[in-house]
Amino acid sequence: MIGQRLKVARSASGLSLRDLEDKIDNLVTAQAIGKYERDEGMPSSRVLSALARALSVSEAYLLTAQDMTLDGVEFRRKKMPSKREESFVEGQALHLLERYLTIEDALGLPSVDWAQPDDAPYPVSELATVDNVALSIRRIWGLGIDPIPNVSELFEERGIKILSLRLDDIDGLTASVVRKDGDAIPVIVVKENECGERKRFTLAHELAHMVLESSQDVDAEKAANRFAGAFLMPAEALWAEIGKHRTAMSLGELVELKKKFGASVQAITYRCRELGIFKEPLFKDLFNKFEKMGWRSPPYEEPESMSADKEMPRRMERLCFRALAEKAISESKVAEILGLSVRSLAEKMDQPSLHS
Repeated sequence: MIGQRLKVARSASGLSLRDLEDKIDNLVTAQAIGKYERDEGMPSSRVLSALARALSVSEAYLLTAQDMTLDGVEFRRKKMPSKREESFVEGQALHLLERYLTIEDALGLPSVDWAQPDDAPYPVSELATVDNVALSIRRIWGLGIDPIPNVSELFEERGIKILSLRLDDIDGLTASVVRKDGDAIPVIVVKENECGERKRFTLAHELAHMVLESSQDVDAEKAANRFAGAFLMPAEALWAEIGKHRTAMSLGELVELKKKFGASVQAITYRCRELGIFKEPLFKDLFNKFEKMGWRSPPYEEPESMSADKEMPRRMERLCFRALAEKAISESKVAEILGLSVRSLAEKMDQPSLHS
C-alpha cells in the first residue's frame, strides 16, 4: 500500500489534497487521494504514474514501504504556523532524511552515532546553571572556549543530522527519525533563507532542547536561549575580549565581536547582560539604537552579517559526490537525492560554486 509514502511526498511538496487533484488534471478526486493516503484504496497504474510525476518522485518510491517516522517533533516559532506548514516541514524532513540515509547505506556507512554527553539530559532548576552545562558539553566535545568555526559541521560530526529548508513561520525543528530495526537519529531543521549567525543560534538553541531538562520553575525557551549564548560565547572568552564590566560600548566594537563569535549584535548584548558585563541602562541604550537602525525587525539586517551559505549543512552533498566517484550509486539517483537534473548535477561536479 502507498498511503504513508503518498502523504509524505504530498506534504513535502506543500500541496493540499485539492492541489494534487488539480495537478493530476482531475484524474481522480481529492477524496480519492485521501483514501489512498489512508490505505483504503489503491490507484490504477495510470493514476499512480500521474501522482508520481506531480510529486517529482518515482513510482517505485511510492510503492516502497515507508520504513521511518519522525518522533518527538518540536517546532521553534515566533508565531503559530499553519498545520499545512507544519505538515510541509515534517514531510520535507522525512523526504530529505530518507535520501540522506540512502546515500549512507549505498556507501556502507553506519549513521554517525549521536554523541550525547553521558550526563544528559542535564536537570536545570535555575537559569544560571545553564552556563555550566554549555561549558561541560564544550569540554566533553574538546572545544575549549574558542569560537566555533562551523556549528552545522560540528553537530553532524557528533551524529546530529542537520537539514536546511525554506521556512516561513517556523525558525527551527528538533525531532528523532526512527527507522525499523535501527536506533533513533536526532535531527535539527534550520531556516535556509536566514543569515549564518541566526542559524548558528538556532542550532545551539535546538541542541539545548536535546540536552536540558528544565524544572517547572524554569522557562524552557529562556533556558535554551541562555544555553545558545553560553555555547557560542563562553564567559571567559567574552571577558578576555571586553572585560567584566563596561559602562559604554560602541556599535563598531559590537560588530567586531560579531565577526569573532559568529553571533548577532543583539545576541552578544543579551549575553553581556546575562554575565553582568552590561547593566540595564547600557543594555536599554544599545537596544534603542538597534531599533532605530532597523536591526530588530525582519529581515534583521545587521552589518557584517554572515552569509546563509556559511552554515549550510554539506555532509550529504559530500557523501553524494563520494558515492558517484566510487560508483556506489548512479548519477540519476544522486541527481534525485539532491533534487537536481542530471545536467545540473554534471555542471555542479565540473564547475562547483564557491561558497564565500
